[in-house]
Amino acid sequence: MHATGIANTNNEATWLFMVIMRKGMQILFLNFFGTRAALLARNFIYIQKLFMENNNKTTEVLNDLIQINNDRINGYERALNELKDEDNDLRALFTNFIDQSRQIKMALGKEVQVLGKDMDTGTTASGKIYRAWMDVKALFSGHSRHAVLENCEFGEDAAQKAYKTALETEGLPAYIFALLNKQKAELKTAHDEVKALRDQEKYTEA
Repeated sequence: MHATGIANTNNEATWLFMVIMRKGMQILFLNFFGTRAALLARNFIYIQKLFMENNNKTTEVLNDLIQINNDRINGYERALNELKDEDNDLRALFTNFIDQSRQIKMALGKEVQVLGKDMDTGTTASGKIYRAWMDVKALFSGHSRHAVLENCEFGEDAAQKAYKTALETEGLPAYIFALLNKQKAELKTAHDEVKALRDQEKYTEA
């Protein structure tokens, strides 16, 4: 009986020790993983905030460029009205540039929608990148072919500066950067074509 009592006491002590150890391990487990879970939650919230801020910044850049292309469309539509009957070459060119900017702004608008935002429909009167086309549109009335081309070149300069500013924005997704870089190159070709025609008219007038 004495030996049995000692054995029972040992078993109870062992059981109690195991319970204490199990509880201790549970407490350590909860403390360790609870702390990690809280840290992960904070990191997730921080990353989510950065993601939202970056999305907003990207959307702002895209919408500013949509506004620039809306200005470009309006500018060339105004220029068409200033052309003479014999300026069929410029009429065709300006019409192509209008179509170009419509396609560009639709591509930009698609990316805005992918980001869950609304595509801007306005012009740079309320924009933040550049407003030069608004000044150009006030200069067309009564001007010669050379003057019209000169003002169009000024507008194309504005578009190039707008895209340059956009591409310098930190945090742009790589695929957005590639899209903007491609559009800038396309508009640079248009710029150079207008500039060449303007130079040609300058020498003709001289």
